[in-house]
Amino acid sequence: MTSTFAVLADPSRRQILDVLRGGERPVNDLVDGLNLAQPTVSKHLKVLREAGLVEVRRDAQRRWYRLRLEPLAEIDAWLAPYRELWDSSFDALERHLDEMAD
Repeated sequence: MTSTFAVLADPSRRQILDVLRGGERPVNDLVDGLNLAQPTVSKHLKVLREAGLVEVRRDAQRRWYRLRLEPLAEIDAWLAPYRELWDSSFDALERHLDEMAD
């Protein structure tokens, strides 16, 4: 998971994942949509693929990339206890504000 966080630290990689949330895309669509050079997009896709965040499907000469959710589910599970802390803090704030209104 540490490597997943390191991979996601790069804003361009997060942008690629954001685009892939909409579904499978060929490399050229990613290049056009992100305003990045093709070699740069390919470099980021390689890192994302090695981290298991995307997978590639070949269709003749085209390579189609799609998001893999499993590594993101691991991060979500790791974040769950922190989300509970936030929720309890918000609940306490809500109670405090309700008491102030009285």
